[in-house]
Amino acid sequence: MDTTAQNIEKKYNVWIVILSVAIPLVVALLFGVNLRKLGYDVKPLSFLPPIYATINGLTAVVLMSAVWAIKNGKQKLHENLMKFAIGLSVSFLAMYVAYHMTADSTPYGGEGIIRYVYFFILITHISLSVIIIPFVLFTYVRALSKSFVRHKKLARITYPMWLYVAVTGVIVYLMISPYYNH
Repeated sequence: MDTTAQNIEKKYNVWIVILSVAIPLVVALLFGVNLRKLGYDVKPLSFLPPIYATINGLTAVVLMSAVWAIKNGKQKLHENLMKFAIGLSVSFLAMYVAYHMTADSTPYGGEGIIRYVYFFILITHISLSVIIIPFVLFTYVRALSKSFVRHKKLARITYPMWLYVAVTGVIVYLMISPYYNH
């Protein structure tokens, strides 16, 4: 790796570590804050779950399209799609937090084996959604620094995890949506 690439990566590495710790902590803290229970006169943002589930689905499509683009030599398209996927993930996160700050948690009402399937998907989805943050950011910075061999090596790990998080986000929504109080 040349000096320019090292400098670019070094410049971002501290921020990646900070964001990789701060984002899950802030989300966890905000998840526990319910503005209505604190006395604020806010309506639950109950229209958001289908929107952010759709964003998860769109993220999955964008990720698959980005892989197709790079495999077909369309580097600029790949780059734009990846930026779009990151933007979608950020918008998902903002809506997810906003919803949970204004609405009560929805207990899952399924019974039997489907209950265990739901919680397995939910737990793996949440766990990987935390783990994926530094992977996405380090992969992106390797592309920025034009360390494409290292970028590709890390992207082979990042892509399936990110795709899993996006797809299971939709599945979790579809499984819990019958139990939402509208």
